[in-house]
Amino acid sequence: MADQQKTIFVTGAGSGIGRATAKLFAERGYFVGLFDVNPQGLEETAAMLPDGQRISMTFDVRDRAGWKRAVETFGQATNRRMHVLFNNAGVGKGGFIDEMTDDDIDLVLDVNLKGVINGVNAALPLLRETPGARIVNTASVAGIFGAPRMSIYCATKFGVRGLTDALDVELSRYGIRVTSLMPWFIDTAILDGTPTDGSNRRIRDALVENKTPIYPVSMAAERAWDAAHGNEVHYMVGKAAERARFFARFFPGAMRNQVKKQFGNE
Repeated sequence: MADQQKTIFVTGAGSGIGRATAKLFAERGYFVGLFDVNPQGLEETAAMLPDGQRISMTFDVRDRAGWKRAVETFGQATNRRMHVLFNNAGVGKGGFIDEMTDDDIDLVLDVNLKGVINGVNAALPLLRETPGARIVNTASVAGIFGAPRMSIYCATKFGVRGLTDALDVELSRYGIRVTSLMPWFIDTAILDGTPTDGSNRRIRDALVENKTPIYPVSMAAERAWDAAHGNEVHYMVGKAAERARFFARFFPGAMRNQVKKQFGNE
């Protein structure tokens, strides 16, 4: 890679927002590290990027030893530079809390929240060595308001939002900025998942039925670029996300009623 080339480490790069963001940053000159638990998805993403402008490696963000190996591999390829850590890997399992299995609850907590914390700790040595480094954590509008059948998911995204706020202050002593990406519903494979209540009905089906906006993944990638370069802390994706932030702050009662109406609680 070129001496002056910037670098980004992307988790969840095998699909969705991670894949779209990796492609966008590569198109804009970044050297990209692609990381995902899914080897097939990772291989497909890698094929979309130019040779010599990316490396890829399979690992699970729940695995601290895996994080260490991935960061070491990335550092060897980039002369120990990491301009952006994109903590993006996540899972979207949901359902009423008393109908979720312990394994599903642990999976969501361990990937969506603990995986982000693991990434910060593992990448911090490289980030500290890189002037102007930044961490971008994928949160969600689910980190602004709670919704039925999403309690554990919301808990993780509220956690990522709070972690981002705290770390942006805490890591400023190293010159590192920390921001979050907060999408509304994005057109990814997560929407094709089903709840844990035994229904075959997809999340996407309920959204379409309720005329809930679904935004293209390219929009999320563009906002990830903004989060990696802008001055704000939290970056909403989509007008619906902006409205949700406004109403959650200034009209929480109205927001709660809208959530009940739109997402149902029965």
